[in-house]
Amino acid sequence: MRILIVEDEVHLAEALTQILKKQNYSVDAVHDGRSGLDYAQSGIYDLLLLDIMMPEMDGITVLKKLRSEGISTPVIMLTARGEITDMVTGLDYGADDYIAKPFSSEELLARIRAALRRKGEVIPDDTLKLGDIELNTANLRLSVKGKEIKLNLKENELLELLILRKQAVTSKEQIIEKLWGFDSEAEHNNVEVYISFLRKKLTFLNSEVRINTIRNVGYVLEVSR
Repeated sequence: MRILIVEDEVHLAEALTQILKKQNYSVDAVHDGRSGLDYAQSGIYDLLLLDIMMPEMDGITVLKKLRSEGISTPVIMLTARGEITDMVTGLDYGADDYIAKPFSSEELLARIRAALRRKGEVIPDDTLKLGDIELNTANLRLSVKGKEIKLNLKENELLELLILRKQAVTSKEQIIEKLWGFDSEAEHNNVEVYISFLRKKLTFLNSEVRINTIRNVGYVLEVSR
C-alpha cells in the first residue's frame, strides 16, 4: 500500500513517515497543498493523510478538487483540536475520516486500516488471496498450502498490486508509479528484476499461480487449475 502525507509540519510528517514505513507501507510526504494535489492526482496512492491548514492551498480545497475530478482515493483529514467546522466541511466534501492532533500512532494506524477496508483494498487480517496463494501484507509472508516464504518489501508491494488488479493487465509504467512513485528514476529493468524474483518464489512454493507476460503490454496473474 502507498500512502501520501500532505502536512506542512515537517517534523510531524517525518515522524508519520517513519511510523508508516515500520508497518510496511510505502510513503511519500509533501509539505504544501499544491504539491499534495499534484501528487494525489497521479492516482498511485491507496490513501491520503491530508492536513487542513497548509500553505499554497488548504486541505479542504485539495479535497474538493480531487473529488470533483473523480479521484476516490480514501482521505483522512488531519485536524487541530477545535477545527470542528473544518472537520465537518471535510466530511461533507468526501473525506473518509478525520483525526485530531495530537493523536497516538495506534489510533492513526487503526483509522488507516479501517479506511482501507471500507475501500475494499484489504481484508481484516491483512491477507490477500488468489488461487492457492495467501499474501499477508503486514508481515510480508507468502504462503501456499502451509508452505511459507518471506518477501522483501518491493516483492510484497508488486504481488499485492497484481492480486488487487485481478485479471487486469498491469503495465511496467503502472508498476513503476505504484512502487517507486510517479517522479522516480526507476526503469523497466527494475520491474523485470522483481517480476523474476516473484516468479522464482512462486515456483519454489509450487503454486498454481503464475505471472504471465503480455508482450508489449504488461503482466497479469493467472491461476492454472
